[in-house]
Amino acid sequence: MTTGVPTPAPSRPRRSRLRTFLPLGVAVWMVLEIWLLTLVAHATSGFTVFLLLVAGFVLGSVVIKRAGRRAFQNLSRTFQQAQGGVASPGDSGRGNGLTMLAGLLLMIPGLISDAIGLLLLVPPVQKGVSRYAQGAFERRMRLAAPGSVGDAFQQARIHRPDGKVVQGEVIRDETPSEPGGHYPPLNR
Repeated sequence: MTTGVPTPAPSRPRRSRLRTFLPLGVAVWMVLEIWLLTLVAHATSGFTVFLLLVAGFVLGSVVIKRAGRRAFQNLSRTFQQAQGGVASPGDSGRGNGLTMLAGLLLMIPGLISDAIGLLLLVPPVQKGVSRYAQGAFERRMRLAAPGSVGDAFQQARIHRPDGKVVQGEVIRDETPSEPGGHYPPLNR
C-alpha cells in the first residue's frame, strides 16, 4: 500500500579517493617502471637489465626468508616466555612487516620498486616509516566510532544506503512446505 508520496531514489555511496585514484597510480607506476627499464637497456644492454631484475628477485626472496624466520623465532620466544610466566614480548618483533614489504618490492620487476625496497631496508628509514604509519593508524582509530568489530558489522547490516535504519523481526507461523521439513528462503 502506498501513500502517494514518491520515495526518493537511493543515492549511491560516494567512492573513496583511494578507490578512484589507485588504478591510475598503479598504471602510472607501471609505465614509469617500463620507461626506466628501457632507458637502462638503451644505455647498457638488455642482458644488464635482465641481470638487475634477477638480482632484485633473488635479493628480495632472501630478505623475505630472513624476515619470516626472524618473525617465527620472535613468536616462539614469546610463547616460551608466556609459558614461563613472563608475557612481555618487547619490541624485538618490530620492523618485520616493513622488511617483508621491502623484500616484496625488491621481487617486483622494476628499478623504482627496487629503490624503494632498498630504502626500506635502511634502519632509520624503517623506523621513520613505522612511526608515521603507527601515528596515522592511531589518528584513524581515534576518529572511528567506539565499539567492537562486531558492532561495526551490525551497523553495516542494518543501515540501508539511504541512511534509514530498518528494524524488524521475522516470525513464521506456517509449517515448512519444503520436503524434508525445511522452510523456503525468505526472499521468495
